[in-house]
Amino acid sequence: MTQIATYTAPALDKVRVLVVGDVMLDRYWFGDVGRISPEAPVPIVRIERREARLGGAANVARNAAALGAHAGLLGVVGADEAGSEVEQMLHAGGIHSFLKRDEAISTIIKLRVIGRQQQMLRIDFEEPPSDVVLRNKLTQYRALLPDYDVIVLSDYAKGSLVNVSDMIMYARAENKIVMVDPKGDDFTRYTGATMLTPNKGELKRIVGSWSSEEQLTEKVQNLRESLLLEALLLTRSEEGMTLYTRTDRFHIPADAREVFDVSGAGDTVIATMAAMLGAGAGWNEAVQTANRAGGIVVGKLGTATVTRTELFGA
Repeated sequence: MTQIATYTAPALDKVRVLVVGDVMLDRYWFGDVGRISPEAPVPIVRIERREARLGGAANVARNAAALGAHAGLLGVVGADEAGSEVEQMLHAGGIHSFLKRDEAISTIIKLRVIGRQQQMLRIDFEEPPSDVVLRNKLTQYRALLPDYDVIVLSDYAKGSLVNVSDMIMYARAENKIVMVDPKGDDFTRYTGATMLTPNKGELKRIVGSWSSEEQLTEKVQNLRESLLLEALLLTRSEEGMTLYTRTDRFHIPADAREVFDVSGAGDTVIATMAAMLGAGAGWNEAVQTANRAGGIVVGKLGTATVTRTELFGA
């Protein structure tokens, strides 16, 4: 009798992921656009509904938790109403909160105004954390390391990861998987991480332009080797994503059926990679699953998540 092979989904509920980085509150104001303002050539949006969602590093933790992983979040918020709202949403999402409350700043807020299902405007409120809070955060980070399998450093260049080099060093010394969503013009501070997940624009600022896949591969592999990385995952929007390791280049086309909103897709990809690698999946299986997750989430409005059922059907 012919045996039918069955696929067993990875045990993501056994994985412990600690997300560290820039924590934000995403606010959405939804409304109707009926006319142009008489004061300036801009649309008037009459607000009908408001929503708040976890953003930045908090959205990475939210994605990991949605997949069933045990997620913890270490970051900084203000001692304000928005910070309390973030804490409440973390608790509701089953995410362990290790947030530091900084009396000197306000919580980072991204306010998006949506009219007729299109983003009309985004307003950002942000201030870098104070030095005292960052030092306390690094101390707590070291104390938390033994309790987690995978560390995700979510860098949005808002000031929470000024100690990122130390964080990578401490985590690798304890043989943790360290994944970084990088930002900025200097990737040397991420030296020694397990993997980086830049997008095309972020990579181009580091290695310059390329005219062929061969040239791109050479530049990425040189960067990967110079930073002592095990892998680099290049996310390429409609072109899919490409994983570069010591021995291989693995490209997978985009899996999106309908692109509605790309905001937060990178958070979904790195959270899925973290959960899969923590569960013991190989590089190729992890990136295929992350690509599928990214394809699902861009079909949703705003910073959204993908569930284990959506990914594996069970």
